Amino acid sequence: MVLSLKAEIRKDTTKSDIKQLRSKGSVPAVVYGDKVPSTVIAVDQKELMALLRHNPHAIIELDLPNGSGKQPVMISEVQRDKLNRELLLHVDFHQINMDEPVKTVVSLEFVGDSEGAREGGIVQVQMHELEIRCLPSQIPSSIQVDISGLGLGENLIVSQLTVPAGIEVKSDPNELIVTILAPQKEAPEEVSAQEDDNGKKDHPVPEAKTEQTV
Repeated sequence: MVLSLKAEIRKDTTKSDIKQLRSKGSVPAVVYGDKVPSTVIAVDQKELMALLRHNPHAIIELDLPNGSGKQPVMISEVQRDKLNRELLLHVDFHQINMDEPVKTVVSLEFVGDSEGAREGGIVQVQMHELEIRCLPSQIPSSIQVDISGLGLGENLIVSQLTVPAGIEVKSDPNELIVTILAPQKEAPEEVSAQEDDNGKKDHPVPEAKTEQTV
């Protein structure tokens, strides 16, 4: 799925100009690639945030007003404010060629009710994204991970994952994706050896202190 985003060319790049740009609801950015010379641009903050929430690794059709027209790009880097993660400070767009494979990551979507979970086990996800390489048009919005057949103590690693045709998995094949932990048994409370039948503790009587005169 290709998403659309309109860009504006930035002519001023001073700190005061960038601050004013952000106050107007825009995000400073740069776009570069084989068909696009490195260009400083600005994009709408709300539109970009919507794209990031929907699919941060999707192909974006970036509309450039400098004669380059609409170009397919992907986000290569996002800088966020340390205190307010919703505030975007800068974004890098990388122009891509639709007929050449690209490396990216996609989200993992866990489906199914595992046998182990039905027995009281805990589904522990160790990996949320998978690194892949494929043509831009073949990038899926997510890859499903079926955990319905996993029992207590069983797990699933990258090499056991089924992916669509045309997709090359680049993540470590031995990396753990998900495991089903066995439920922990509560240990019985230990009764203190000093407790009597009434549940009270015997307190030793302190020895009397004697004074010694010289």
